[in-house]
Amino acid sequence: MTEQEKLQNWIENSDNIVFFGGAGVSTESGIPDFRSVDGLYHQQYDYPPETILSHSFYIKHPKEFYRFYKNKMLCLDAKPNAAHRKLAELEQAGKLKAVITQNIDGLHQQAGSREVLELHGSVHRNYCRKCHRLYDARYILNSGEIPVCEDCGGIIKPDVVLYEESLDMDVMRAAISYISQAEILIVGGTSLAVYPAAGLIDYYNGDKLVLINRDATPMDRRANLLIQGNIGQVLGRLDV
Repeated sequence: MTEQEKLQNWIENSDNIVFFGGAGVSTESGIPDFRSVDGLYHQQYDYPPETILSHSFYIKHPKEFYRFYKNKMLCLDAKPNAAHRKLAELEQAGKLKAVITQNIDGLHQQAGSREVLELHGSVHRNYCRKCHRLYDARYILNSGEIPVCEDCGGIIKPDVVLYEESLDMDVMRAAISYISQAEILIVGGTSLAVYPAAGLIDYYNGDKLVLINRDATPMDRRANLLIQGNIGQVLGRLDV
């Protein structure tokens, strides 16, 4: 039995699956992983992405923060790929309980997934730091160098978790609950190197841990089923 056939068999016989995914799920929709810094990046920015996407940098250099954020993080024309679509199908079929994602692009919801826990927030939610009025991502993209509130003139902040900021503990608690009760945990498109999110795998108590990734991860030896490949291709071949 191949790895793909084994995954198919497990999924056919379970109605308690949880998916935990990272940037690799979205790269197949054309959204770049900002950590894989390209040559063009070095010509455009004076700071590494982890510095620009920090809370202190956002406060001190909002213009430079938003220049990077609009260019690299707001990919509003991206469409869900085979992985997003298959996960939505699995949920609709009553097999998948939740999607837990490190991504901030909203593509899981666009594909039709309902129970999506966004560990790092979403580009689609933005709020005025002064009066808390909400704005969508298109407003941010089309705004001036620094997006400001139409009501009070306050600076708008994306509802994404920046470096130096804490994760939402309600979201973390829900993620831990789903993972700890899951029969099958499918982990895909993540290096499992960014904490505290990567530590969620420690809460899984079952014996069907599936890792799907193009590259090796620090958790490979713990997997009950290891599939090296593109997440969209692997999930896309599943019959629901």
